Amino acid sequence: MAIPVDALMLDPSAQGTLQSRIQQMVAQGILSGRFRRGEKLPSSRKLAAHLGVSRITVTLAYNELLANDYLTSRGRSGYFVSDNAPDPPAFDGVGPTPDKIDWARAIGQRFTGGATPSKPQDWQSYTYSFIYGQTDPSLFDHANWRQCAMQALGVRNFTAMTTDYYDQDDPELIQFVLRHTLPRRGITATPSQVLITLGAQNALWLAAQVLLRPGKRAVIEDPSYFALRDILRQSHCETVPVRVDEQGLRPEDVPDGSDVIFVTPSHHCPTSGTMPLKRRRALLDRARALDALVVEDDYEFEMAFLHPPSPALKSLDDEGRVIHVGSFSKSLFPGLRLGYLVGSKPFIDEARALRASVLRHPPGLIQRTAAQFLSLGHYDALIRRMARVYHERRRVMEEAIDAHGLTIAGTAAHGGSSFWMRAPDGVDAEWLARHLAKRDVLIEPGAPFFASAPRPIEFYRIAYSSIPAERIPEGIARIAEAIGARA
Repeated sequence: MAIPVDALMLDPSAQGTLQSRIQQMVAQGILSGRFRRGEKLPSSRKLAAHLGVSRITVTLAYNELLANDYLTSRGRSGYFVSDNAPDPPAFDGVGPTPDKIDWARAIGQRFTGGATPSKPQDWQSYTYSFIYGQTDPSLFDHANWRQCAMQALGVRNFTAMTTDYYDQDDPELIQFVLRHTLPRRGITATPSQVLITLGAQNALWLAAQVLLRPGKRAVIEDPSYFALRDILRQSHCETVPVRVDEQGLRPEDVPDGSDVIFVTPSHHCPTSGTMPLKRRRALLDRARALDALVVEDDYEFEMAFLHPPSPALKSLDDEGRVIHVGSFSKSLFPGLRLGYLVGSKPFIDEARALRASVLRHPPGLIQRTAAQFLSLGHYDALIRRMARVYHERRRVMEEAIDAHGLTIAGTAAHGGSSFWMRAPDGVDAEWLARHLAKRDVLIEPGAPFFASAPRPIEFYRIAYSSIPAERIPEGIARIAEAIGARA
């Protein structure tokens, strides 16, 4: 790599001649580890012009560094950091000057310390990775996505790529959501009732910020998506967790005085249970009696490969009481960060204004690329391919789980991409995850999903979205072996 000339700046407080200061600047870059062995230095002409000094001054400094073996010269190729240059310190380098700010006093609001756990970034290096929500590169349609991205970069789509939409969105993506995605969920809407978001989590944040404030009461499922609890903390509302059963949230357990009810009726997070139609209607009746709103997180409806998905809760709503959250990030890839909100216009207007003040709109290039991929049929083809593969992986995993006597705690009626599991009493899933990671297996402990103390320690989640079917039996065997040794 070449070291950019902008990375070289003279310290105005340094002492000595210009030549010695340039020599010191380069040597410090090498000693600190910023400049690495083999990297090319800017030419003497370019560095001289950048620093506003004579070229001979830079050449003399370089020659001195050559003599001390900090640099090496490769004929007409220029100057490079020498392979014999001193090693930088073994520690992380000299840090910046310590702050003199009392950050405990200066920070007005805190957003750290929530319940959301971190996922290992090196999950792909594990042979038996049962981590939820990751993309299998063998399934993704790289060629057509690349083609759609190239089209989005083309002259015909220049306006869509470069326009400042302010509080609006790519009209092609909005039309796809209105004409294709929502009708599959039984939902009808107008453009003014749909807002594109940076994934489902951003949609949940917008909904919470618009609907909740101190003194308001939000109901969440217990267990539930742990990041939702972090989001609700930011609105400073009262959060009431309500335990779920195998069919999801029980409407009769929603307490009086509730203002907003957050649910995942199609695929409960994390158990994957599906709320039956009768209970969905009862939940709407309960919300009507409380004059409460319902936020429906429909994050995984595309993964309904066992049976056709149930109608969305929003499709049963004839009062504008339900706000629907959807996502393309789960079915395409998590790094896409594209989701959407569907709700009555007064709500969407406020969410739109809030989004505009925070991030204006998701990047036009990403919106148009996704719109091309969706509208050309590539998305549906991808979903069908994923459904076939997921169905087979689920079958293999169910057989392996049964063969090793493991316990499934939550059953998905329509599909999904994971199993909610329960270890024997007394087996801590946190310990289990740490132990299995040493054996090349990744699982997700279930305790962070629970809001109410004491949190159960025996639950864990295993997903099959990114692990090939042939690796599943051995991975399940290792989980069973670890549990057996601990129980």
